[in-house]
Amino acid sequence: MQAFYADHFVLPLPVGHRFPMAKYALLRDALVQHLPAVQLAEATAACDADLARVHTARYIEAVTQGSLTAAEQREIGFPWSPAMAERARRSVGATLQAAEAVLNGAGVAANLAGGTHHAYADKGSGFCVFNDAAVAARAMQARRPGLKVAIVDLDVHQGNGTANIFQGDDTVFTLSLHGDKNFPFRKEASDLDVPLTDGCTDSDYLPALHHALEQLDQRFQPDVVIYLAGADPHEGDRLGRLKLSDDGMAERDRAVLDWAWLRRLPVVLTMAGGYGHDIHSTVRVQLHTYRIALSYWQRWHPEDDLLANA
Repeated sequence: MQAFYADHFVLPLPVGHRFPMAKYALLRDALVQHLPAVQLAEATAACDADLARVHTARYIEAVTQGSLTAAEQREIGFPWSPAMAERARRSVGATLQAAEAVLNGAGVAANLAGGTHHAYADKGSGFCVFNDAAVAARAMQARRPGLKVAIVDLDVHQGNGTANIFQGDDTVFTLSLHGDKNFPFRKEASDLDVPLTDGCTDSDYLPALHHALEQLDQRFQPDVVIYLAGADPHEGDRLGRLKLSDDGMAERDRAVLDWAWLRRLPVVLTMAGGYGHDIHSTVRVQLHTYRIALSYWQRWHPEDDLLANA
């Protein structure tokens, strides 16, 4: 299973900044140690033409040249630096490479980061500079005109940027399960929003997810799925305010991937948010997601699995 990373492009954040930049390298280390069947490769940078399928020319130039206003930088949550601009492009590039892999028959491929769903066409927000899922959806549609994409967003925060970008577009279906009272405080209209109360547990979350997937099935017939597998609904998350257990998070991932497998839908996997009180709990949840995704990949490639175990 192919997975793409850019964790060696590290943002020079101020001391005490709440964004857990270290989690990406820790996840890659965990994959190397525990899941060697995941084939890791460095992400390439998304070019202007890639980004321009979604983002405005002014915004792309401002990120590239460092001319974002102070207010724009505050809304993103990162100070501008050349490393910030480069990492933003690499994060999108990783999802583009995963998307290319699934169009070439991979079944599932992943970005060790990504899920930057708060970015709008003309601005960033909430630690998101460019919207990787939106850019990848447009890139796949450019390669295969008429392709229909379902974006299943299970980060604890609503994918407001993604929802805004695709409003009124009947070729992309946006589904978001998220904390009702959590960031962003001004929500956008996804094709299907499922707001959840603070303290939501496995017993409430999982039926809501299954029902949402049933509704998606009734309303839209995708050709490919982009899955934002945020770790932040987990009970150990600082910002999530939901209470899913390790088992509940794993069942969440199985529900999405089993739903996709039954319909033979390839999946582009991104990791989205994760802000554990203990950063290792976030990495543990994400590692479980990869373990489940790898088993899904093996369904697509039983001959490779047999060779690996011979």
